[in-house]
Amino acid sequence: MDHLFQRLKSSLTIFIIFCHFVYLYYRKDFCEFAEICFWEFGDRVKYWITLNEPWSFSVSGYVIGTFPPNRGKAPTTTGEAKRHSSLHRCSFRSQIACKNGDPGKEPYIVAHHLLLSHAYAVDIYRRKYQESQGGKIGMTNCIQWYEPLTDSQEDQDAATRGNDFMLGWFVEPIVTGDYPESMIKNVGDRLPKFTEKEEKLVKGSYDFLGINYYTATYASNDSTKPTTHSYLTDLHVSPSTERNKVPIGAKAGSDWLYIVPWGIQKLMLDMKKRYNDPVIYITENGVDEVNDKSQTSTQALSDEIRIHYHQEHLYNLKQAMNQGVKVKGYFIWSLFDNFEWAAGYSVRFGIFYINFADGQFTRLPKDSAVWWRNFLSKTAVIPLEKEAQKPEERRKRLKSG
Repeated sequence: MDHLFQRLKSSLTIFIIFCHFVYLYYRKDFCEFAEICFWEFGDRVKYWITLNEPWSFSVSGYVIGTFPPNRGKAPTTTGEAKRHSSLHRCSFRSQIACKNGDPGKEPYIVAHHLLLSHAYAVDIYRRKYQESQGGKIGMTNCIQWYEPLTDSQEDQDAATRGNDFMLGWFVEPIVTGDYPESMIKNVGDRLPKFTEKEEKLVKGSYDFLGINYYTATYASNDSTKPTTHSYLTDLHVSPSTERNKVPIGAKAGSDWLYIVPWGIQKLMLDMKKRYNDPVIYITENGVDEVNDKSQTSTQALSDEIRIHYHQEHLYNLKQAMNQGVKVKGYFIWSLFDNFEWAAGYSVRFGIFYINFADGQFTRLPKDSAVWWRNFLSKTAVIPLEKEAQKPEERRKRLKSG
């Protein structure tokens, strides 16, 4: 490990995530593991991320059951299954017939303890290591930006609730010490409460916020009175990928991923306004294509859609930065095609193609890898302002690409 750090430190800034998608069962073990990392590597690692996508742990693991430990309530109709598949990292093809669990209580309990685990680890770092090591620590969250379907107040409120229940669930406590008002109102006594001591520990437990952004969805108010409690019905939001039969963006390889570059700009500006103008790192941003096994390796290297995706997201980030948002870094997902959780090898996110069938896992750069090389050497073409202002034309080009 020391040899690896010596090779990397001269050319890369290292970010370490303690818990990417490894499930936590004991806060004490998590904090001990974190402290070992601070002690052993803190002289070289200056950016620490406690948790990655705790929303995914809580919802995919304890509401819809597509992630371990596969608790929650499986959809009972095709309509429900398709609605589930619109959620971040969920797929219509990967539904699991889970029966155990309480999707109206368990995800909130899990999230509560994840927040406390994060806060205790941050407290250890700040009390014992940060001053001497000079590093920063934060948490990474995912957000599928909710955009009002119409201009009605009901849909605007629904979009706010959608963002509260996904991003605000984990960010608002570490900024203010408590959950979003919409969650307190809608979830009621099923939402755990922080003690006075825990509130002080959780509030302010970040130096930066990491954001995983891939897509956006339309939100309209759902006034249906649910017959049972569930995180999904607590939102009172009906998501949609279309407005007046026009898709919100070009569809990518995954069921849940539509290409919506303007969503990241709106998200950044909203975070600046709502969360005390934080320092932000885009810790994941990317797009996938279906793993088409009929294609040759040469055909699979052509990924113009991915190039456009990154161009336009970078453009929208720059627009947000021009308005004062403190975006300090940007990570793509992903460098290589890989095993994508519940989707397995059915989709490809990488800028490098991996041949999963040849027994050698041969790696070849896609066109997007070449574009990134040129972009980082300042020779790549970046989108013009007039191009970014024509989403319909861009959507057509993306579909045809």
